[in-house]
Amino acid sequence: MPARRGRMLGALVVGAALCQTSSWLSAFAAGGGAAPRRELIFGAATSALLAGPLAASAVEACKDGANNCYSSASQPGKNFVAPWSWPAGTSKGDAIKALREVLEAYPKEGQGDVDQGGWSLAVDELATKGYARLEYLSGVGNFARFFNGGKPFVDDLEVSVGESSVSVRSGSRVGDSDMGVNTKRLNYLAKALTAKGWTTTQVAPL
Repeated sequence: MPARRGRMLGALVVGAALCQTSSWLSAFAAGGGAAPRRELIFGAATSALLAGPLAASAVEACKDGANNCYSSASQPGKNFVAPWSWPAGTSKGDAIKALREVLEAYPKEGQGDVDQGGWSLAVDELATKGYARLEYLSGVGNFARFFNGGKPFVDDLEVSVGESSVSVRSGSRVGDSDMGVNTKRLNYLAKALTAKGWTTTQVAPL
């Protein structure tokens, strides 16, 4: 998925910057001359700038003004969903456990007339990297037959655990309007987390 590719590319670029900085330092030590100050500053700044944002958000922003996507990485506005924050004093491990419980408790038969085709955990790296991606099937039956060649519409939900909150992205793969499915899905999960003491915000329909 794009988020995982972004993290991998970022890690490679940061690694390259660090290696280049190391080579400049070695050259300075060997030559005994003036330190290549401009190059050293550039290398350190590149590493810091690249490492910071990538570590802070592992989900991608929605296309600006999209009618079928919410993301914690989007700018404040219609597509923005505030990160889900766990209660103060809760360990990161316990927060991940609570998050998993809520995600896995989502009804397989759907809820609120959405996600009636079920869901599956496509990528589960919560325990190791704090990241997961789930796939939800919506628009089944006649709706799918008439509008998507008989195939259900697939939506992706991504969660990325930070130091005190969870960034989230929920979006449809195709189409312009999502018929409210992402709104209902996010609000259902947020409500379940709120019941566990988390701080969440309900999103408005797109």
